Amino acid sequence: MNYIVRYGTTRLLGDFEWRGPHELFRGQEVIARSDRGTEWGEVLCVATDKSREYLELKEQTGKLLRLATHEDRMNRDEVTRREQEEFRDGKKIIEDHKLQMQLVDIERIFGGERLILFFLSEKRIDFRELVKALAKRFQTRIEMRQIGVRDEAKLLADYGDCGKPVCCNTHLKEMPPVSMKMAKLQKANLDPNKISGRCGRLKCCLRYEYDTYEEHQRELPNVGATVLTKAGQGKVLAQEILSKKVLIDYGERRVMADAKDILTVVTKSQAGAPSRDAAEDSSDPGFSRN
Repeated sequence: MNYIVRYGTTRLLGDFEWRGPHELFRGQEVIARSDRGTEWGEVLCVATDKSREYLELKEQTGKLLRLATHEDRMNRDEVTRREQEEFRDGKKIIEDHKLQMQLVDIERIFGGERLILFFLSEKRIDFRELVKALAKRFQTRIEMRQIGVRDEAKLLADYGDCGKPVCCNTHLKEMPPVSMKMAKLQKANLDPNKISGRCGRLKCCLRYEYDTYEEHQRELPNVGATVLTKAGQGKVLAQEILSKKVLIDYGERRVMADAKDILTVVTKSQAGAPSRDAAEDSSDPGFSRN
C-alpha cells in the first residue's frame, strides 16, 4: 500500500510505498527513503489516484522504511542541534568568502546524506569555492538553494495576523499569485500593514475567495448602471457582492435591493471609462505584487 507523506524542512509531499504488516494512520511519524536520502516524515493519508492527481504526483517518491522509534526521535533532536551549529558555521564561511548572499536556513537530511543551504540574493552567485569549503567543513554533500522572500516566510514564519499558523507553512502546496485587484474587489482594508503577510507581500488568503467574488459580481449590474425594479427606475450606487445586493438611488430615496428584484438593466455604466478601482490599481506603487 502507498501513502502520502509530508517530509523535509520545506514540507514536501510524496507518494511512498509501505510493505509493513499493518496499516498506517494520519499523523504517524515514519522514516522514509527518498531520492534525497533517509527522511523523517509524517503520514497524511492513503495514496489514491485522486490524491496523486491533485498533488500532481506522477511517480512514486520512495519507500517507507519503518515507524519512527524512540531512538529515531533522539537522533532527530541531535540533527536539530547540529543544524543550529552548522547554520552558525555556514554563515561564518559565507562571510569569509565575502559573497553577497544571506543564509536563511539549513536542512540536514535525517540520514546525513546531504546538507541543504537556503539563501537569499539579489543577483546570481558563483558559489563553487564556497561549496568546496562547506563540504570540507561538514564532510557531506552540499546543496545550495536560492529562494525568494515568500519562501523565506515559508521556512521561518510561525503565526499570521489571524492567530493561526501561516498558510505557506501548513496546507499550501504552492503559493498563488495575489494582486491589489483582489483586495479591492473584496473591499479589504488597503493599509499595507493590514493586507501584507509575514513575507511583506500581499496575503495569500486574499486569493481564496476571489473566484467567488468574481462570479457573484458578474451577476450584478455595474456601479453607474440604470436599472428597473418594481419600485421604479434608479441608478446603481454600490454593490454588496457576497449578499448579491446593490444600492439603488431612486432620486428621493436609496434602497438596497436583491439582484433577483432587478427586472432589467436599462443602461450600463459608461463604456470605456476606467472604474475608480482600476485607476487606483494601476497607480499603486506602494504594494509588492506577486
